[in-house]
Amino acid sequence: MSDLRFAYGTNGLTDLRLDDALTLLADLGYDGVSLTLDHMHLDPLAPDLTARTRSVGQRLTRLGLGVAVETGARYVLDPARKHHPTLLDPDAGARAARVDLLLRAVRVAAELGARAVHCFSGVLPPGTAEDAAWQRLADALHPVLEAATSEGVPLAVEPEPGHLLADLAGFHRLRRTLGDPPALGLTLDVGHCQCLEPEPPADCVRAAAPWIRHVQIEDMRRGVHEHLPFGEGEVDVPPVLEALHAMDYRGLVGVELPRHSHAGPALARSSLAYLKAAEPATAEGGVPC
Repeated sequence: MSDLRFAYGTNGLTDLRLDDALTLLADLGYDGVSLTLDHMHLDPLAPDLTARTRSVGQRLTRLGLGVAVETGARYVLDPARKHHPTLLDPDAGARAARVDLLLRAVRVAAELGARAVHCFSGVLPPGTAEDAAWQRLADALHPVLEAATSEGVPLAVEPEPGHLLADLAGFHRLRRTLGDPPALGLTLDVGHCQCLEPEPPADCVRAAAPWIRHVQIEDMRRGVHEHLPFGEGEVDVPPVLEALHAMDYRGLVGVELPRHSHAGPALARSSLAYLKAAEPATAEGGVPC
């Protein structure tokens, strides 16, 4: 059994140029990066995306960093409304803009050799029936899943508190609705499990193990959706890492602190030290290899 591979999210390093952020993470000893496609780093809507992606890929290779592609940028599509439009938008053209972003993300991920492409559902729009919203979500994801299948990159849907797909039960509803396609996986956010799942985060890892393709981790408190540095919340981290070891998880475990960019370099350093200290040993006295 190999060591876990820790990463840090670029949405928590938005005050740094992308190359500076990547260099920082490599110098600190991270194994990878959770790369949010956004205007300040790898802008998915600017010209020459293919060439810019190739350049980032070459830099990742030189630094020895793995990558997962994330699509949670706040204002990448709409400069006035956070995370809009979504896959649930009542307007078909608006939904198509989000689908196009995800298709671009799949192509970027394939070029970078990424472990997964992350996405989420969005909030239930006012006046939309819940059953209709679930069908809208499934329909919108069809072309994305086709592209992910073609490119060989898993699509990892994240349950997000407050969204239509808010928890693991919602992920399984989507999975069944879509017919359990092989390209559909799960982004498991450990803090979200602490926030709203009925079971402890480590139990969530064990229950969701067959579908986990990407992991986000941070501290959080029960019932409060606020991403916190480690030690400031209620997440019992060592059992979570032990559960990931036990399932022989090979993807990235990405620290997710999107509201702490002002302290990004210091938190990147302290977060990795915390995770390394909390990680179970893979040799003597630890989890069996």
